[in-house]
Amino acid sequence: MAKGGEDKMDLLYKPDWENTKKNYLAWWEHEYFGRCAIAVTAPAKNAANNIPPPLPEKTEDRWLDFGYLAALNEYKLKTTYYGGEAFPDWNPGFPGCDGHVTYLGANVTLKEDTGWTDPLIAGGALTDHDYKSLKINKEKNKWWKFGQEVRRLAARESEGKCIPSNMAFGACGDTLAAIRGTEQLLYDITECPGYVREFDRYLMRQWIDIYEDSYSITKNGAQGSTCWFNLWSPGKFYAAQNDFAYMISPEMFNEVLLPSIEMQAKYLDHTVYHVDGIGNFRHLDALLGVDCLQAIQILPGAGQPSPLYFMDILKKVQAAKRNLHITIPPNEVKDALDSLSARGLFIQTWCNTEDDARELLKYAEKRSVDRGSRPMSV
Repeated sequence: MAKGGEDKMDLLYKPDWENTKKNYLAWWEHEYFGRCAIAVTAPAKNAANNIPPPLPEKTEDRWLDFGYLAALNEYKLKTTYYGGEAFPDWNPGFPGCDGHVTYLGANVTLKEDTGWTDPLIAGGALTDHDYKSLKINKEKNKWWKFGQEVRRLAARESEGKCIPSNMAFGACGDTLAAIRGTEQLLYDITECPGYVREFDRYLMRQWIDIYEDSYSITKNGAQGSTCWFNLWSPGKFYAAQNDFAYMISPEMFNEVLLPSIEMQAKYLDHTVYHVDGIGNFRHLDALLGVDCLQAIQILPGAGQPSPLYFMDILKKVQAAKRNLHITIPPNEVKDALDSLSARGLFIQTWCNTEDDARELLKYAEKRSVDRGSRPMSV
């Protein structure tokens, strides 16, 4: 599939997919298409008629058994209503074993909700380790093979029904924190910032190679791509993030980690930056300075108020003419539409019933206002 979205194909679980693609194309271009972008999911009307597949007894089988993963995804697709810019995707969840650090050889322990990896080079000074020695053995590494096979499974199972996901396999800074250990990396970034920067850029070059292989498997079925972050692009899309940056200053972020983020954004056709946690708000100015970064997600984090509580931050993103993504409950949609421009706004939400979701979509069409033509107060 080409970047322009030429292939036409509605989906079994998204009958209005062709129109949804047009909305995404407009949103990425920061165009107003009559309302804000809004993705609303709800239990489908026939949800109660479906029974989830039995949970495998072994924890690892919950992540690695392809038969179970196929049945679980089919259940999810059949029991979910996808309204507005919401769309059905096929993914195996986030096992922790399908990731950059495990492709390099890190040990992983699979748990019920995810997987935890052990640092690869926890000891000694970081400069004692030649980062160029860290290579992915695509012939022998079992997690690399699993990751590619599960993407092939996603492509096969999605045909005509949904979008196969590129899933989640790593992020700037966070992969290095997994390799080194978060606490140790905090010392490293103070003691040898230049080496950390070059190490991270080396990992980003590997990340691009990983993405190329993954994208080649899923791009035709996806008519472009999606990933762990449920946005769709007609080209190469991934959500950039750096949760490790929560713990460092803007100066250190700009000097050491921003270069890899810029490299990633230049490579991709479309990027949203996942600003996770209020501690990462301090890096917003630097992120808004990355010209090829089209969208910013503001996610205050667990235990924090709604994104709407940080209206100055949200309006700052919009004033910079970047797309803004927020996740809010349905009862906050009115306040969001009253306070923010619908141009470039993406609201992720949910409802308890399909009828409620359809009504919320109608409401968004009525209340959306394009305020992009005049300066916004910040």
